[in-house]
Amino acid sequence: MASLGVGLIGSGYMGKCHALAWNGVAAIFGDVERPRLAVLAETSPELAVSRARELGFVRATADWRSLVSDREVDVVSITTPNAFHPEMAIAALEAGKHVWCEKPMATRLADAERMVEAARASGKVAVLGYNYIQNPMIRLIRRLLDEGRIGEVNHVRIEMDEDFMADPEALFFWKSEASSGHGALDDFGVHALSLLWVMFGGVRRVCGHMSRPYSDRPLAGGGRRAVETYDIASTLIELENGASGLIALNRSAWGRKGRLFVQLFGAKGTIVFDQERMNELQLYTVGDSETQGFRTILAAPHHPPYDKFIPAPGHGLGFNDLKVIECRELVGRIRGEAASLIDFEDGFRIERTVDAMARSAHSGTWVEVG
Repeated sequence: MASLGVGLIGSGYMGKCHALAWNGVAAIFGDVERPRLAVLAETSPELAVSRARELGFVRATADWRSLVSDREVDVVSITTPNAFHPEMAIAALEAGKHVWCEKPMATRLADAERMVEAARASGKVAVLGYNYIQNPMIRLIRRLLDEGRIGEVNHVRIEMDEDFMADPEALFFWKSEASSGHGALDDFGVHALSLLWVMFGGVRRVCGHMSRPYSDRPLAGGGRRAVETYDIASTLIELENGASGLIALNRSAWGRKGRLFVQLFGAKGTIVFDQERMNELQLYTVGDSETQGFRTILAAPHHPPYDKFIPAPGHGLGFNDLKVIECRELVGRIRGEAASLIDFEDGFRIERTVDAMARSAHSGTWVEVG
């Protein structure tokens, strides 16, 4: 297959992550053509030129619409704030481009549905940026479940906590605006649901609660503005297979930096994983009468695709490495290969679950996901 021409919209934290992945995918995996970094779009010509030079893109523009219509662009990476995802993704798909869009899909369920419809009509590959599912340790968990190592899973718990909104005097920014979505559910809940999706499939029904730890935040120019989103959310869940579960999310948890804590309880054992220690997991299985405790499994070359990065066990991958793996899966999907990804169809199911969680939190009742 010919080298893919890449367009990148947005060059902040996740935009740089995408650019590093596009720059590294051929060198690390060795079985794909090196992508052509064609165009980078930013909010001003000056910023676009600067970031294009830094990240290796040939051309720069302050008009994202010209990027999605550019003949040199085959696939568009969208890493802008959530509210811009629908318009950009739909425009790219209608222009005949493949799309790699960061999560969540959209801030409104109706917009996410329009994105799915556009993907179906285009026939192009449209996927979402859920790179945590690419961790070799998450793939190992999926294999352990398939092998029945902990028996039938009857209860799951997933917690995601960070402290970037823990300070009540931190300045108001876009993640506190209602236009960004519900809050922790959009920001963190979708990650938890992506893990559940690849491990077990969908969620049948939910019973949720959301809260605002701080009612307002200071503005840079003085004064204060009311917080419109919910930085804390907890939801009881029932999986499609009947197992019970709990998802707990907190963007204002002092001391937590990137905690995505997973516990899977089965009839024959337990699996524990913590994203802050992303290169290991704990496994307990019944019958080990000598230790009666968990054993730690370190990531190693026999947990693919760890071997593509490092030839020695225990040295560890990082967040950006997971994005490179996701990029390779995307290139494979475009080439017609089977790939482990959250596409727009699966992503819409996740968005429906988030919507059900929010509706449940407001109604105080169990809600069917549908």
